[in-house]
Amino acid sequence: MSWPVFGALKRSHLLLRRSFVTSVLKTGYNSTRAATTNKPIMFAYPTVRRDETVVDDYHGTKIADPYRHLEDPDAPETKAFVEAQNALSLPFIHASPVRENFQKRMTKLYDFPKYGCPFKRGDHYFFYYNTGLQNHSVLYVQASLDAEQTVLLDPNTFSEDGTTALHSTSFTEDGRFVAYSVSAKGSDWETIKVRSVETGQDLSDELKWVKFSCLSWTHDNKGFFYNRYPVADEMEDKDMGTETTINLFHKLYYHRIGTPQSEDVLCFEMPENPKWMSGLEVTDDGQYFLLFISEGCEPVNRLYFAPAQPVTGLITFTKVVDNFEAQYDYVSNDGTVFTFKTNLNAPRYRVIRADLAKLPVVWEDVIPQSADVLEWSAAVNTNQLVLCYLHHVRSVLQVHSLTSGAHVGDLPLEVGSVSGYSGRRRDAAIFYKFTSFLVPGTIYHCDLATMQPKLFRQTEIAGFDSSLFETQQVFVTSKDGVKFPMFIIARKGLERTGAHPTLLYGYGGFNISMTPSFSVSRVIFCQNLHGVMAVANIRGGGEYGIEWHKGGSLGNKQNCFNDFQSAAEYLVREGFTTTSKLAINGGSNGGLLVAACANQRPDLFGCVLANVGVMDMLRFHRFTIGHAWTTDYGCADNAEQFPWLRAYSPVHNIRPADVPYPATLVMTGDHDDRVVPLHSLKYIATLQHTLGALAQQTNPLMARIEVKAGHGAGKPTTKIIEEVADMYAFMSRTLGFEWHDD
Repeated sequence: MSWPVFGALKRSHLLLRRSFVTSVLKTGYNSTRAATTNKPIMFAYPTVRRDETVVDDYHGTKIADPYRHLEDPDAPETKAFVEAQNALSLPFIHASPVRENFQKRMTKLYDFPKYGCPFKRGDHYFFYYNTGLQNHSVLYVQASLDAEQTVLLDPNTFSEDGTTALHSTSFTEDGRFVAYSVSAKGSDWETIKVRSVETGQDLSDELKWVKFSCLSWTHDNKGFFYNRYPVADEMEDKDMGTETTINLFHKLYYHRIGTPQSEDVLCFEMPENPKWMSGLEVTDDGQYFLLFISEGCEPVNRLYFAPAQPVTGLITFTKVVDNFEAQYDYVSNDGTVFTFKTNLNAPRYRVIRADLAKLPVVWEDVIPQSADVLEWSAAVNTNQLVLCYLHHVRSVLQVHSLTSGAHVGDLPLEVGSVSGYSGRRRDAAIFYKFTSFLVPGTIYHCDLATMQPKLFRQTEIAGFDSSLFETQQVFVTSKDGVKFPMFIIARKGLERTGAHPTLLYGYGGFNISMTPSFSVSRVIFCQNLHGVMAVANIRGGGEYGIEWHKGGSLGNKQNCFNDFQSAAEYLVREGFTTTSKLAINGGSNGGLLVAACANQRPDLFGCVLANVGVMDMLRFHRFTIGHAWTTDYGCADNAEQFPWLRAYSPVHNIRPADVPYPATLVMTGDHDDRVVPLHSLKYIATLQHTLGALAQQTNPLMARIEVKAGHGAGKPTTKIIEEVADMYAFMSRTLGFEWHDD
């Protein structure tokens, strides 16, 4: 599970932990919604110090922050609190009669082959493959598509427990070398190494302090560009990934293979704008360097370029676009005539072209904006473009002329997503992977001379019959009259009795589209818990372009919550479920979503599952990369934007209601240096303090803090299975869901 996203105890606290375990086991908790004959029980929630003297002044408004001390992950008090939370939640979760069945079923169904699209570099093909239950997919190399495959990189050998993952790779143009980065324990920090494809052995190179980095080789094979942050002395002895220090002064370097990192050449920096980030891409022909600069997560960037040159120091770039008014993604070039995908005067994106040697540039359309959102474009087969559009959250693949933009034809797709692609301008054929809510992955190989895709690999899962289920798309009307789509996955012939276990998922942020994807845990939910799965494509995402995104960001963020609550009301009104059997789930920005909705409408949901959520909207920008999110959320330091954030910040809007709060499980990881765990810790502390002692609050309010885990990327299979088993076990126990073997 991935989400645009913790220690030891003294012996005195160990006794306290045992008391929590005993209290949970003795209560014999049953869902008060499912078993009304049991006497309501109370939970002995962990206590943690509240410092009422910590008060901030935001533009004349005083805001208390009594759990400020939980922002220090290394403090004994914080570690004790984490241990106490796990001591309360894990025995409760593991006592669920559903958990063992779910974990066994998850392990069985997850054990299917997982292939990535083959891609060609030089004379060799490369592809990722997981036999089924390997913690990480392995990178293979073969001389041809029919030749014997050999292992090039096996991340499963990086660490004994599988918590060190392959993060990214970049091959030289001739395929002789690969630069690859690894991350440990789920952290965003990376270490870059270099491997010879011929020998399968690493060179001596090792680059550290790397985060949010490009990785682009010059075509002479001498080295590559990458990004890193300055070395912080206070972090030298830290367990990287547990720190909360703000990330500033992102710099671009060039590394020559075979030399120490201390000799790397600084190529570009922005000391006057410490929060900005940069990345460099070497053009397909190797003749130019393109520099992209961003100030946050908004889909806009500055665009600079320079002729390729020996790198000896700071590179002098020509500023083609020196503002943050639009996004420019490189597609291809012929000399200085460049083609880009952009949202310049095109909220649903278009493809444009200009001669960058002639300034100011004059853009001309290659592919004008259409009624659908252009997700990505790629030059292929010398003079063609492959375009992937999003039509009502369904992928559409088209082929056009690179020169004229003329439409050549469509590649057939069912309702779902293009989840993988490979093909470059020099390639006459492409690979693409299709995925849907009920299809785990089908890879096609298409010779563009014939435009006839052929089945290359089809994945089937033993024990799962997709024909028993169906996906429907409905359009829901939100509070302000705007309609948004929602996918509903359930058994065929489902009777709308209003009694089905239902899980509603959402995200709604950062221009990210929630397209159809396959999930084993969701399949099990539908099959063995007889559940209904719903995915709401609310505003804030990118499903309908920039205007849709802006309709759910900054001062319009409440639209996301209104949309999501409207989706829940639809599921109840249309007879899929009742509020007592409706669970909601989201991660990262989606964690914020479900927590805010629980605060605003505790009567509407039976269970809240919040993964790695952004919970303190007044201080998020002060930690690691949080400052980059101000383009989506705003910033409390801004007098105009502070009221937006104060109005929905989950930590600051917990208050007793006329009804009990839904059963809540807050989940995070101790090495999440994207959305640092302090968000979840402050949220659960406030939730338990404000509501935990109320007589009506019989629904549990708990937290699950995982060790050696981060925001989600690179999580090993073993941890994925454990996490989802715990999540569905908590939901099933609190809402009274039963296991079915059919």
